[in-house]
Amino acid sequence: MNEKACHVTIVGGGITGLTAAFYLQREIEAKRLPIRFQLIEEQDRLGGKIKTWRHEGFVIELGPDSFLERKTSAGELAADLGLADELVRNSTGQAYIWHKDRLMAIPEGAVMGVPTRLMPFVTTDLISWPGKIRAALDLILPASKGNEDISVGEFFRRRLGDEVIDNLIQPLLSGVYSGDLDNLSLLASFPQFAQMEKQHRSLILAMKHSRPQAKAQGKPKGIFLTLANGLQSLVEGIEKSLPSEVLQKNSGIAKLEKQPNGKYTLVLKNGQVIETDAVLFTVPHAVSEPLLRPYASVPALPTAKPHMVATIAMAFPESGIELGMEGTGFIVPRHSGATITACTWAHRKWPHMAPPNKALLRSFVGRATEQSFMQMSDEEILEVVLRDLRKIMTIRQQPEFYSVTRLQNAIPYVVGHQAWVKDVKQKLQTNLPGVLVAGASYDGVGVPDCIAQGKKAVSELIASVQPGR
Repeated sequence: MNEKACHVTIVGGGITGLTAAFYLQREIEAKRLPIRFQLIEEQDRLGGKIKTWRHEGFVIELGPDSFLERKTSAGELAADLGLADELVRNSTGQAYIWHKDRLMAIPEGAVMGVPTRLMPFVTTDLISWPGKIRAALDLILPASKGNEDISVGEFFRRRLGDEVIDNLIQPLLSGVYSGDLDNLSLLASFPQFAQMEKQHRSLILAMKHSRPQAKAQGKPKGIFLTLANGLQSLVEGIEKSLPSEVLQKNSGIAKLEKQPNGKYTLVLKNGQVIETDAVLFTVPHAVSEPLLRPYASVPALPTAKPHMVATIAMAFPESGIELGMEGTGFIVPRHSGATITACTWAHRKWPHMAPPNKALLRSFVGRATEQSFMQMSDEEILEVVLRDLRKIMTIRQQPEFYSVTRLQNAIPYVVGHQAWVKDVKQKLQTNLPGVLVAGASYDGVGVPDCIAQGKKAVSELIASVQPGR
């Protein structure tokens, strides 16, 4: 690159920022673009919430453990990194719901909690007869009018009633977006449901129509993918692919300054100063907003009260526990009286994650309405989780080892989120041209969503510093 090369800075080394760096480097090399770039990460490691613990033959995810195959961006990134052969599909099996201190099978044909088959729904004890009759009204209720955003809870309660929401849909969907469905934006979180209602009127008929036909022979294949050595393989693959000089860890941003010549100055917390032509912020909005506010009046993220969630991974000898049934795990409605919100029998869902004759359980705690565990030590959280699990499983011993991972300030997308994102991006385009935002605060929280945002941001970055390309 010559001295006239433009400079781009990516702030944040989570999967969004890493993806942007990876695909930007590919574009620079393929098209010989006169662009230099740096990735700035405040922590001493890359990957953000993606973190894999490889210990004693276990592959333990301390953050997300997989991604939906139908969201193709993650699989494409794995292939572009030469990791396609390491992709692993989940084993399928019965999933359960905690109901009156016992595990009951989720009715066959229930898609994200919405019934699509008559007999399994009619015969389940998870829903009372009045609840079943109320849900059936979906078949005759008219579709909503208008296109305004509403909460996921309001949408499903109107279509199917409270009982189906509280006993089936809330625990299922809360595993994707932590928080209360009655505050969660429908259009930002599950827009497909609104579209289904418009096209088919009845949500039950829409889900039945969109549900893939079961094959005559064999077990259905899993819909999730991960990597044999953990999702951190994506992080490690990107890090190895990039020139070491473009990655700068242990470097937080203290200040953003807009210069009269259209460039930007980034002042790091260690005193270092970087002059750059464009900036991509992939950090949480709560981190970037104070830096952007002096120039763009960027609004804060609208939200319900932020809360903490935690994942507890526990390793046992298989003889040390007795699950009592086939399957891959269970979810827990919030009215159950339990602290845990779900438990995955990871050694069954992902057999590669545990050595032979070992069991790996991943439990989750943290509801928006129940935050008493926030002040607990890791040991206290473990005991609360084991106390809950012993109500419905046989656990003969303490885990051989365990890990507690806390996610602070888990924030779901509240009603109006899409309008807020549009407002943020318009203010940046007008007041800070060349400054972009992407990541879990904006257009999707899942691994594939963040990867897709990072990849999309590359073309926007190039266009901002190389108009016409």
